[in-house]
Amino acid sequence: MKKLLFLLLLIPLVSFGQTAQVYFDQASKKLEIGNYYGAIADFTKVIEINSSSNAYLLRGNAKYNLKDYYGAIADFTKTIELDPNSQAAFSNRAQSKRALNDNNGAVADYTKAIEFGFADSAIYFNRGNAKFNLKDYYGAIADFTKTIELDQGYVTAYVFRAISKISLGDKNGACKDAIIARDLGFKDPTLIQDTCN
Repeated sequence: MKKLLFLLLLIPLVSFGQTAQVYFDQASKKLEIGNYYGAIADFTKVIEINSSSNAYLLRGNAKYNLKDYYGAIADFTKTIELDPNSQAAFSNRAQSKRALNDNNGAVADYTKAIEFGFADSAIYFNRGNAKFNLKDYYGAIADFTKTIELDQGYVTAYVFRAISKISLGDKNGACKDAIIARDLGFKDPTLIQDTCN
């Protein structure tokens, strides 16, 4: 009798875990196919059942895709509260902050993501863009240079580094970057005209 009672008590716990996992799987599939509202609804159910940093992170991604940047930032912040080492949460929150023109906040979050080892060419490029928007051209050039070190074919990094160099009066350096960008396939002739003449 005691075993039966114990098993009956376990049934809600087992179904509780399965339900959260079912909602999480459904939400992940919806996110993958672009059904962001459906994904948000299912991730919210997961969070109501079991506060999960992954559910907050992915719900934040869905909100970002719907241009709900404030909602995305809230979810990425909650992810960081639950998992302070979440590289993706810092990087994604930085993207959301950039979308809201909070470039200082974006630089801080990109820097944190890099400190945690999330250091690919795109994150340096994005941080460089945020620094460029802050008119920190030296910082932007450093990040665009790091982007190019990690990916020598990153055409847009050459373009933005050229523009940053123009902003600092380095027309020769800007021209060199513009020529490389052109040779890599950048089609806009005005960059060469503006930097090399």
